[in-house]
Amino acid sequence: MSHLFPHGVVPMEFPTFSLTLPSELRMLSVARGFVEAVCQAYKLDRTTTHALVIVTGEAITNIVRHAHQNRSGAQMEMHLRILPDGVEIIFQDEGQPFDLASVPQLPPGELRIGGRGIYLMRTLMDELTSQPRASGNVLRMVKRCAAPASMRDCG
Repeated sequence: MSHLFPHGVVPMEFPTFSLTLPSELRMLSVARGFVEAVCQAYKLDRTTTHALVIVTGEAITNIVRHAHQNRSGAQMEMHLRILPDGVEIIFQDEGQPFDLASVPQLPPGELRIGGRGIYLMRTLMDELTSQPRASGNVLRMVKRCAAPASMRDCG
């Protein structure tokens, strides 16, 4: 179905929130606060909110340390979209192509420093994909949950 909208504006099917950040670890609290605020606004349950905040911190840390290699001036984008059956978070970085499949599955009891970010993303999220793009990577995560209260109320 195709509609024309004034000035080329196309309405969003699902609410989407975006944030552009400098690639710095001190931005962790900003990114986590952004995710938590959107989750609270849509009255998502505490377990879902907590999982999304954790994976956001892990994704930001990995982007800063590995994709951007602490390079000053690099930026990242976050896009959080509320779906009828969950939440999608997309991170875009400016790093070298990354193959998510190359990261081994870690046994849960293995003790080591670091290397838990991808493990946590795989464990806490229902979908996790990474795709290279022209100038970086796109990391997509989806957490399935009941429809947010504010979407149910809209009919």
